[in-house]
Amino acid sequence: MNASVYSQEKVLNRKANGMAVLILNSLLILLCFFLFISAMVWDIPVVARVLLLIVTALYGFVVGPILYAGLKVIKPNEALVLTLFGKYYGTLKHDGFYFVNPFVSAINPATSNEGSTLTPKTEAKSDGSKAVTSYSITLPKKKLSLKAMTLNNERQKINDAQGNPIIIGVVVIWKVIDTAKAVFNVDNYVDYLSIQCDSALRNVVRLFPYDSEDDEKSLRGSSTEVAHDLLKELQSKVEIAGLEIVEARITHLSYAPEIAAAMLQRQQASAIIAARQKIVEGAVGMVEMALEQLSRNNVVELDEERKAAMVSNLLVVLCGNRDAQPIVNSGSIY
Repeated sequence: MNASVYSQEKVLNRKANGMAVLILNSLLILLCFFLFISAMVWDIPVVARVLLLIVTALYGFVVGPILYAGLKVIKPNEALVLTLFGKYYGTLKHDGFYFVNPFVSAINPATSNEGSTLTPKTEAKSDGSKAVTSYSITLPKKKLSLKAMTLNNERQKINDAQGNPIIIGVVVIWKVIDTAKAVFNVDNYVDYLSIQCDSALRNVVRLFPYDSEDDEKSLRGSSTEVAHDLLKELQSKVEIAGLEIVEARITHLSYAPEIAAAMLQRQQASAIIAARQKIVEGAVGMVEMALEQLSRNNVVELDEERKAAMVSNLLVVLCGNRDAQPIVNSGSIY
C-alpha cells in the first residue's frame, strides 16, 4: 500500500470492553482447568473424556492466554497505532481499557529502533568490598504521545540576508495530530521534524538581516514576525508527517565569534551617530529659540555677524562633550 492510503487516519471508535473480556476470559480459563482435572476422574465414556480434555486444554492453555494479548490500556493523550499482518488496522486514541484482535501489533517508529537494552550499572560499596553490578532493562514504547512536546534545536551558524554569519537557536512546540501519517509516511517523525526544522530555519533567516537601521524587518527587531514566518514554513514541511506546529520561538541570537567584535564596534558607532544627531537637533532648536526671544523682547540688537558668532558659541557649548568654561568680558563688545 502506498503512502496516500494512510493519509486518512482510521480511529477505532469502540467501547472500552477490556475489563469485561478480562474477567470473562479469566473465568473461562479457570473453568477449563476445573473441567480438565474433573474429566480425569469422572466416570464418562472414553470418547467424551478425550474430547473434553482436548477442548479444555486447547482453550485453557492456548486460546485463553492468546486473548490476553488483545487487551490494550490507553491513557489520556496517548494513541496506539495497530497493524494486522502488515496492514493498517486502526488507531486507538481515546483513553480506556480495550479489547482488540489479539494478533494485531503496535508500531511506533520513533522508538522501535531502540529495542530492548541491557545496561550495566556498577555500584561501589563504601567499605571497599567488591562492587556490585546491577542491570536495567529499557523496553521500546509502542504508544504515541499526543501531548504538546518541545524540540529545542541546537544553535546553528547561518548567514543572514547581508551574508553575515550569525548564531541562532529556536525552540519548537509541536504535537501529533494524525497518527497514520506520523507512523507510515515518514521513517521517524521525530528525526524528520528535527531535520525539517534546520531546513526551515535556514530558509527564513536568509531573508532577514540581523539588524536594520531603517524600518525594514530584521531578526533582532522583528522577532515576532520572524517566528511567524518560521512557523508557516515549518508547518508546510511537516504536514506529510501528520504533525502540527503549535509555536516556534527564537531562543538565542548573536553574531558569530569571528565578526562579533567588528559588529559591536559598528553598533557602537551607529549609536554614537544617532545620539549626536539628537544632540544637534536639540541644540539648533535651542539656539533658534534664544535668538527669537532676544529679538522679540528687545534685549539686545545683533547684526548678522554677531548672530553668527553667538550661534557658533551656543552650538559649541550645547554640543560639546565637556562642561563649558565661560569667559567674562568686562569691556565693550566692539
